[in-house]
Amino acid sequence: MAKKRTQVDIVGDMLSAIQDKNGRIKPTHLMYKSNLSHTQLKSYLEELIEKEMVKEIKTKKNNTYFLITNKGDKFVQKLREMKQFEKSFGF
Repeated sequence: MAKKRTQVDIVGDMLSAIQDKNGRIKPTHLMYKSNLSHTQLKSYLEELIEKEMVKEIKTKKNNTYFLITNKGDKFVQKLREMKQFEKSFGF
């Protein structure tokens, strides 16, 4: 049985998904790439925006995109380093 993702895992998945799309992603794509429900996505996005890891922008055509900030990029980098460190010890 697979273990549940932690909040940090989910945030890492979301930020990585944005990075994979060149730092800019539509909400629906982020929801699918992160494997979250709409309600969960909204909750996590509110927190990421509040913590200045993600910015929301609207285009002239009224499309919404989410952009990863420098702070979000740094978070993902440190998270990857931590996971690599855990693997080096067999965890």
